[in-house]
Amino acid sequence: MINYLLNKTGYALLTLFGVVTVIFLLFNVLPGDPAKMMLGQNQTAEQVKTVKQKYGFDKPLKTQYLYYINDLLPISFHSNNKEDYTFLRVNKYKAIKLFTIGNTTTVIKPPYLRESFTKQGKKVSQVLAETLPNTFVLAISAIVIAIILGVALGIVSALYKDKWLDKTIQIFSTLGMSVPSFFSAILFAWLFGYVLHKYTNLEMTGSLYELDDFGESMHIKWKNLILPAVVLGIRPLAVVIQLMRNSLLEVFNQDYIRTARAKGLSEFQIIKKHAIKNALNPVVTAISGWFASMLAGAVFVEYIFGWNGLGKEIVNALNTLDLPVIMGAVLVIATLFVIINIFVDLIYVWLDPKVKLE
Repeated sequence: MINYLLNKTGYALLTLFGVVTVIFLLFNVLPGDPAKMMLGQNQTAEQVKTVKQKYGFDKPLKTQYLYYINDLLPISFHSNNKEDYTFLRVNKYKAIKLFTIGNTTTVIKPPYLRESFTKQGKKVSQVLAETLPNTFVLAISAIVIAIILGVALGIVSALYKDKWLDKTIQIFSTLGMSVPSFFSAILFAWLFGYVLHKYTNLEMTGSLYELDDFGESMHIKWKNLILPAVVLGIRPLAVVIQLMRNSLLEVFNQDYIRTARAKGLSEFQIIKKHAIKNALNPVVTAISGWFASMLAGAVFVEYIFGWNGLGKEIVNALNTLDLPVIMGAVLVIATLFVIINIFVDLIYVWLDPKVKLE
């Protein structure tokens, strides 16, 4: 187990290093001057020069890349010269000093994702901390809907194979996989938030936290979660139904299921004690992949419903070319992908003891 986790961690770090390199090169070859983006319309040549020096934009691309890696590393190196970009500023880094050699200080710190270009020097980590929890709530709600309904409908579909109920569920599943999320979001917002509003009491747009009628404090509005969670959960729900049905039908043909039936066990006992656990492996794979992709794929759903999450923030950052926010969001999503994949491998071992971590 320990060797597996160490190997997996090594591969994860290499993957993240590749992601960091790609997103840095990709966004630094885009047209536009980052210093001018930060200052806005009314900038002077002196202000642009000062900002470039402060953020290292006046350095060659290779040097800027090393600066970016140094910002992200938990153990980083900083100049004692106040004029250098890597100077250990209190308002920039929250660090613990390890030792100093010559003009360089080595510290331990959390990854520094830099500052937003358009939010008046607001740190990217703060922007993500304000939006990522909302996306987590939305993604978890959607995947719970997909798991509960998907597993249940998959079992029903398998038990009534080739009958009208099975065919109806299969039609629903096919439609769910075929319809794009942004179209479903528009349709559900219009139908349930506008046409049927007096019956559903749901709004077309809204986030988890909203101001009260007096504009004085924020309150949680759980009803705003219903429509985006259902829309986001439709496609993984359709996939889980198909996988659960096919996997369960395959398990039903195994010898130990025939033995259980020969012993006189009811279908409910067979499914509960023997079949369902062994049929869940492909479902776990699908759920893990969909949950990770939801953190990125919620972009259109959040934007259409006005949900203040990471997806909506990415769209706004793309519209304003707020590169640090985009780069930070991509890096966080990639990190979550890696963590979820490791976690899923551990779940496999719990579901099927025959699987070995190697």
